[in-house]
Amino acid sequence: MKEGFRQSMAWLHTWSGLLVGWVLFMVFAAGTASYFKDEITFWMKPELHAVTPGTVPQPVAADNALAFMQRHAPDATRWFITLPTEREPGVSLLWAKPPPPPGSPPVDRRRSFDRAMLDPATGQAITAPRETRGGEFFYRLHFDLHYMPALWARWIVGFCAMFMLVAIVSGIVTHKRIFKDFFTFRPKKGQRSWLDAHNVTAVLALPYHAMITYTGLVTLMFMYMPWGPQVAYKAHGGNDTFFAEAFPGGVRTQIKASGTKAALAPLAPMVAQATAHWDGAPVGRIVVHQPNDANAVVSLTRAEGRHLSYDQPSMQFNGTTGALIGSFGDVPKAAAETRGVLYGLHIGRFADPLLRALFFVSGLAGCLMVATGLLLWAVKERQKYAKTLKQGGRIGFGLRLVDGLNLGAIAGLPVAMAAFFWANRLLPVDVAGRNEAEIRWFFIVWGATAVLGLLRPTLRMWQAQLALGALLFALLPVLNAFTGPAPLTVSLRSGPSSVAGFDLVAIALGLGLAGATWLVERKRRKALAAPKKAVKPPPPTELAASGQGS
Repeated sequence: MKEGFRQSMAWLHTWSGLLVGWVLFMVFAAGTASYFKDEITFWMKPELHAVTPGTVPQPVAADNALAFMQRHAPDATRWFITLPTEREPGVSLLWAKPPPPPGSPPVDRRRSFDRAMLDPATGQAITAPRETRGGEFFYRLHFDLHYMPALWARWIVGFCAMFMLVAIVSGIVTHKRIFKDFFTFRPKKGQRSWLDAHNVTAVLALPYHAMITYTGLVTLMFMYMPWGPQVAYKAHGGNDTFFAEAFPGGVRTQIKASGTKAALAPLAPMVAQATAHWDGAPVGRIVVHQPNDANAVVSLTRAEGRHLSYDQPSMQFNGTTGALIGSFGDVPKAAAETRGVLYGLHIGRFADPLLRALFFVSGLAGCLMVATGLLLWAVKERQKYAKTLKQGGRIGFGLRLVDGLNLGAIAGLPVAMAAFFWANRLLPVDVAGRNEAEIRWFFIVWGATAVLGLLRPTLRMWQAQLALGALLFALLPVLNAFTGPAPLTVSLRSGPSSVAGFDLVAIALGLGLAGATWLVERKRRKALAAPKKAVKPPPPTELAASGQGS
């Protein structure tokens, strides 16, 4: 090891980041958007914008939901009732359709459920909102990808996350001046400027980057490393017994119907008892197993938001008598609580609006860190072709491929995300398979930008795609005002704060992309003014010390 340990870590840092950087950029971008997935979903359902969060007590909202379900789904096998929150003003209902008769063709699992949204005060159904995956699409995209089996996708994302963790650790080792780099940025210096930008965005939110990468692996730890429970519980029921003991959170087996009809007890007393048991913490979700049957069981889960842990306690009641069956998860075991807290840190649902905004900004810093790292490799590699280009030659295939992938991932993904929101408002409301149509437009636009980037990885193409993304994001508030249920003046003057917040963030992203477009244009004009001027690379010692030497 002639170069020494620190220099070898620089090589590891460079290649561990480059090989999976494009997937990581997408994971960071979609995961960052997921911090506001409820607000995104609400914005994408303009039919609900006239509903404002009220002060309806939870027991009243629960009984109103119960009355609705009795009228519209008395024979369903399960009811799922999500009570309103500050981020979701309506009562969300989901119920399982009765199984098809024997011999019938199989039914898609997603089509075996019906949905409704209620006004919590009146119990009346709100105007049917348009079909959309909303923010849930970005949440699933960042670890399930799309158009491939979820198991494969999670292994791919986990593999990339492990590379990210290696890049973070090796980057820390190679940074001799980690705190000085935080305050150092030298503009208009070519490769040195890209290096400074990468260092600043990496160090700015370093604790967040390390936390989000490690906890991301923890969320799927039992898939990546299942051998411990499998061996320890091999003679005691396998994984089911392990999960029942480690996470005692309620009904984990299917409740079978007795076939004997029985009236369902009111939900309000159960909600009040659960809230009192949890020291005033509200109920988040109610699941009724086998409603209107003698074996009915009602499971209540505490709402998220007051505790770091993802795992929330639950209580079970006899569905016909209302008697308490048991309380689960009030005092979790140390190992389960550790895993629950790490899981909760990753998804950030405990955070208040200010902390969630800080997570969002840190996620954007992660996107910039990955993007500048990818671009820095290309800028550094292009120095090797300076003489060839000066003589009229061409760059190599590898660098051209990286340039195209950088363009499609970094500039093309924001265009696709904005197109997803535009498709939500421009597609006909009653079109069949509307949610999948929105997703198709996301991938169509992203695929088109990626192909164009690979065909012409030029500054002009960077400028065009960044400008398009800026325009699409900046005009989203106007699109919202003209395509929502309320007139333009009412939409601009009032409405839920989450809608206004979405519009403001869209404008900010549009301005950020417009600023990037201006920087690219300035660089293009500078290159035209001095096409033969080669940028002097920084000394090799500086690159090695900053984690980019190879």
